[in-house]
Amino acid sequence: MKHTARAHSIFCAATFLLSLLGVSAAAANDPSLQTSIFSPESAPADSIKHLSFLVLGISGAIFAVVTGMILYATVRFRQRVNDDGKEPAQIYGSNPVEAAWTIVPILIVVVLALSAARVIQQIQNAPKPESALDVVVTGHQWWWEFNYPKLGIVTANELHVPVSGLQKRLPTFLQLRSADVAHSFWVPRLAGKTDVIPNRHNQLWIEPQRTGLFVGQCAEYCGTQHAKMLLRVYAHTPEDFERWVGEQKAVQAEDPQVAAGRMVFERTACINCHTLDNTIADGRFGPNLSHLMSRETLGAGALSNSPTNLRAWIKNPAQFKPGVRMPAMNLSDSDLDQLVAFLATLK
Repeated sequence: MKHTARAHSIFCAATFLLSLLGVSAAAANDPSLQTSIFSPESAPADSIKHLSFLVLGISGAIFAVVTGMILYATVRFRQRVNDDGKEPAQIYGSNPVEAAWTIVPILIVVVLALSAARVIQQIQNAPKPESALDVVVTGHQWWWEFNYPKLGIVTANELHVPVSGLQKRLPTFLQLRSADVAHSFWVPRLAGKTDVIPNRHNQLWIEPQRTGLFVGQCAEYCGTQHAKMLLRVYAHTPEDFERWVGEQKAVQAEDPQVAAGRMVFERTACINCHTLDNTIADGRFGPNLSHLMSRETLGAGALSNSPTNLRAWIKNPAQFKPGVRMPAMNLSDSDLDQLVAFLATLK
């Protein structure tokens, strides 16, 4: 069934508003989930905040002047009780007034354009220090892939980066790609939104000033589960980041107690979509599962990560994320329990 353009627009707007309401409700209980651009924690986001204040200040001044003039004209020239109904004296032109309302808007536009251009240049042409971390970000329907090419790490939906120190800058430069349709990478407290376009490589950089969790999402409608294409950025101290890198590089020891679950994994269609170190699984359609249980969420934020939720997700992903590309595996309860027991060891 084809949707009309109007219905599609309404659906997009409703999905976006619902996602914003969900984030806002969560942020009320957890400050780490705030997504306001007015509480930046990274150099690019800080520049955007100051530009926003300038734009809002100028716009507010224009609003105040125009509203004030309308109110003044409404009160000053309202119809009086003793009005004789005659037409007032007509003014057919005033060179000073016409010059003012032509020149002033031009000056305002020039100031805003130059200010925006300065911030864009400052962010997009920022020099890349040798200490910078490189990450290749690939948008999929509907999850994020994070590849650290120099570190040999591939993970999903949760980006881990170091914070910069006073003595050594440690920014993270992100190369943005898309595997299918147009997406948009946006973590409001760290940087502005940047489109993720098929067959094009865009670039974005972040430089968190403190440790913590920063949440974001895809900001471009990309299909039925756009609203659940969430992402999380964890900013660590350099020492904690190195510890995380070591954990991600660690080879998972084979556990004889979950060997049956590994066999279930390797003989099902899981291996066609997912990659898992030290197994025959080398798929590229789904997230890398090598350290699955080190992540906080499943399904790009659809639900929290736990063995119970993992079992429910494998059994029927569509109940949490309708339209998700992962099919229900239709495993027996015994095979499902064994598979979950194996995946739960991937830390």
